[in-house]
Amino acid sequence: MPLSADLQRKLALSNFTTPTAIQAETIPHALAGRDILATAQTGTGKTLAFLVPLIERLLQTSSRNPEALILVPTRELAMQVHEQYEKLRDKKLAPAALVIGGLAEKAQIQALRSGARVIVATPGRLEDFLARRLVRLEAVKTLVLDEADRMLDMGFLPAIRRIVAVLPRDRQTMCFSATLEASVAGLVNDYMRSPVRIAQGSISKPADTVELHAFEVSASEKSEVLRQLLYAEKGRTLVFARTKRGTERLAKSLVRDGFAAAMIHGDRTQSQRTGALAGFDAGRFKVLVATDVASRGIDVQNIAHVINYDLPAIPEDFIHRVGRTGRAGLRGRASTLVAGAEVAELRVIERALKLRITRKQLNGADRIVSDRPVRNTLPSRTLSAMVGEVFS
Repeated sequence: MPLSADLQRKLALSNFTTPTAIQAETIPHALAGRDILATAQTGTGKTLAFLVPLIERLLQTSSRNPEALILVPTRELAMQVHEQYEKLRDKKLAPAALVIGGLAEKAQIQALRSGARVIVATPGRLEDFLARRLVRLEAVKTLVLDEADRMLDMGFLPAIRRIVAVLPRDRQTMCFSATLEASVAGLVNDYMRSPVRIAQGSISKPADTVELHAFEVSASEKSEVLRQLLYAEKGRTLVFARTKRGTERLAKSLVRDGFAAAMIHGDRTQSQRTGALAGFDAGRFKVLVATDVASRGIDVQNIAHVINYDLPAIPEDFIHRVGRTGRAGLRGRASTLVAGAEVAELRVIERALKLRITRKQLNGADRIVSDRPVRNTLPSRTLSAMVGEVFS
């Protein structure tokens, strides 16, 4: 690719030598200044797909004003994008400004005043800074909307519209989304000029590298199956619960049982969330229990196993949850525990996403889901054998 020697060297130092499919298709168009609408499965490397051309174009000019704005839905994702930019930026470029809630404003304002040319922000905090005239965006030449569908799901559309209203009309816009819903299409029509359409793989199904299976159990046996799965797993495991209270209860229960577990949900402070995520990434915690704040908001490498202790509220979140494993071509495993009415809810998810999820029978034999209801009870004496088959 036509990239500067310094950027090539930075990429090599981070072990980025061969572009993924989304990067290979996106970067040349982005370098040419084209607007881009890209949809791709999670874990395909789309962060570098916009960071690499953005950095390359910044290296061709000099300024002390923000020239690139990257909007993301969550603090965790903003921090990860910011971290990746810092690893790749040339010393000629000032550090990026991270503009998010939950952290002290002083450092964020200082970064803006110190000549940051890139802003990585969540919409709420950036809009607050705009209202208080702490940031100016008149010089922005590139706008990146990352996880656009997630931002709209979280109710950020009004804030995004107010932010985009103050940007120059003559700019490059890159929109990355896991799905192309009507609301995302509306953004495209309003803010993009003849965008290059890029689609990589199925955006409505898990990657082929993820092995899916489900356990149909009674409500009283659910926690025991979870523990058996965790005992059998040598790698890191991400466990999803539906509610904040359920996440707290489950994480504390696992800690009492001797598991090195941490938790993330919306009511945790930013320092608590950052500490839990850093500990999980570093291996100090083997298990991370989370709400859907983590289904798209974290990028921890080599998660071996994702467990849906509770089903997500909407089918699309199932894709994003299981997409936390099996990333960058590695193999992963995703288990779903369902009890009672959840059995029918899982079938709804399967039909909506056109999935066939392997069921684990009492005797450990695999069984492929059909539309016919299945009623199983799981004697405790079969748990070890059943879990053992999953890991064989």
